[in-house]
Amino acid sequence: MKWLVNGRLFDGELLREGLCDLVIDKGRVAKIAPAGRFVPPEGATRIDLDGRILAPGFIDLHAHLRDPGQEWREDIISGSRAAAAGGFATVVAMPNTDPPIDRSSLVRYVLERGQSAGAARVLPAGSVTKGRHGQELAEMWFMANEGAAIFTDDGLPVSTAHLLRTALLYADDLGMAIMEHPEELSLTKDAQVNDGPCAARSGLKGAPKAAELIAVERGIALAKDTGAHLHLTHLSAKESLEAVRRAKKDGINITCDVTPHHLTLDESLIEKSGYSAAYKVNPPLRTAHDLEALWEGLADGTVDAIATDHAPYHLDEKDLPFQEAASGIASLECAVAVVLDAWLKRGKPFGIERLLRLFTAGPASVLRKSDLGRIEEGSVADITALDIGRERRVEAKRWESKARITPWEGAALCGWPVMTMREGKVIWVDGDSRLHAERD
Repeated sequence: MKWLVNGRLFDGELLREGLCDLVIDKGRVAKIAPAGRFVPPEGATRIDLDGRILAPGFIDLHAHLRDPGQEWREDIISGSRAAAAGGFATVVAMPNTDPPIDRSSLVRYVLERGQSAGAARVLPAGSVTKGRHGQELAEMWFMANEGAAIFTDDGLPVSTAHLLRTALLYADDLGMAIMEHPEELSLTKDAQVNDGPCAARSGLKGAPKAAELIAVERGIALAKDTGAHLHLTHLSAKESLEAVRRAKKDGINITCDVTPHHLTLDESLIEKSGYSAAYKVNPPLRTAHDLEALWEGLADGTVDAIATDHAPYHLDEKDLPFQEAASGIASLECAVAVVLDAWLKRGKPFGIERLLRLFTAGPASVLRKSDLGRIEEGSVADITALDIGRERRVEAKRWESKARITPWEGAALCGWPVMTMREGKVIWVDGDSRLHAERD
């Protein structure tokens, strides 16, 4: 049993007035009350939050844990621990592994490996198509029954509109969503950067924003046609957000997420960095105007979640000339601070509740996990404690993740998670903070 005292409680929707105490028992929130209003339970471990925010355990909808088959980049255990160290109590593992997660036995493998890590909950995403080859639907029913949380061919779009439409109908019958990687591949072959000033000056092949928009519009049309839930991941372009905004106004069953890197980095940084591969990602970093459009999408509710798209690579695959390096940014352990720091430096452009919902109730809704993303008496005791005023530098050498290259290396960021709890168990605590907590 644990007794969390003096926390500012964000319950998934609202940041409550004053300080609160919580009792955690048997993995659930047993009691919530104003601070100091009840006698501490006998034998309970007291954790003093000293005014920090207590939020539902953060949920990352989109991370590459590379296991099975690419464990030199990351594995489920290191990825699960990295997620916990980043403030995430739940992380959704993408299925573009080797072999791809396209059958129930592999879904079970991911779940069991995640459980053995003793850190963040790992929810497997199942492939939409067998082998992610885009030819034939995977065994979605069997994967759903084994515990798959969502379906996606991420890394690739679902190859044809016919397959995507069929998958949407099938997933809808299962009460689940399809997560689509929006990219028209005929426009992005061999692309390295955004099709903009960086491409013009460097001679690198550019990926036009139209490649994303065409796929977004295809998805919207099919979601409208079927009524099924389509989630569009890692949107990067202003035009894509505008399309989603219009679709939502029309009542179409569409949700979307954006990443910390597209919210804080633009293509000009590639040139300023001397073409460092740390900035190479797909979809590419766009313009400053696109970046601003994503923040407008956060503010007006167009965006439903912030997802990391954590893409770890070994040094041999990333410490290379820009043209030769793999695409992907590793960020699980600094993503929350990256976004909070940017929100603070922008002068808090909208309320903290909206920002916190993008890490909690928003992704829980996409996954249709009503038991996650909220704190109330009886709810699962997944909790993230946040210190908005805490500043520290990003040091990848201290990461639980196997990745070591990130564009934020050395950056001093303000606003860090300081404790992560899953089902009442402390799975990570910031050893350098003043927080008094005990790891189970």
